[in-house]
Amino acid sequence: MADTLLTSGVSFLGLKPDPGRIGKIQLLHRGLLRWNRVYNLTKVEDEAEFITKHVLDSLSIHPYLSGQRILDVGTGAGFPGLPLAIFFPEIRFVLLDAVGKKIRFVRQMALELGLSNVSAVHQRIEHYAVTPRFDTIITRAFADVGSSFFRSRHLLEPGGRFLAMKGRYPSQELDAIDELPHRVSPLTVPGLKAERHLIEITEPEGT
Repeated sequence: MADTLLTSGVSFLGLKPDPGRIGKIQLLHRGLLRWNRVYNLTKVEDEAEFITKHVLDSLSIHPYLSGQRILDVGTGAGFPGLPLAIFFPEIRFVLLDAVGKKIRFVRQMALELGLSNVSAVHQRIEHYAVTPRFDTIITRAFADVGSSFFRSRHLLEPGGRFLAMKGRYPSQELDAIDELPHRVSPLTVPGLKAERHLIEITEPEGT
């Protein structure tokens, strides 16, 4: 049942359910269960719920990715960064979180899954600095969109995309970015009845 949910969901999102990639998602789930026995990484343990709420939800934003350097801010247990890195091995992903145990898990999973395109960084976003900057920055369940954008803006390339994954339409949060060029897109996550939206802010050229 779970295998069918995963392969059909991946196909629905316009991605190829390659056996190698599907196998890595299954290994990720087993690793999460193993670490959850010691560390409280996520409340989502049921495999079907894991596939829908973590994997397919993460992959649903893939059409909005831009460039070859992507930062996942507040990655937690590696979502959306790890599923995206599995399906897009040609893109470089940096997964950042301020909680050490979560970054240790991400590093271990990247090693076990052979994800050479993943780097895990234990740092607060305000204190993180790197060059070159990122083409796309993603946040999911991190903070309100205005706070997330302004705290990570120093890491975004001019013309780059900032993507904030949200549930219900965040009308109040949008007031904080009213003067910035942005758009809101509804997302469809296979098997998920709850609302999902993506807020996209484009960093003006010349900043």
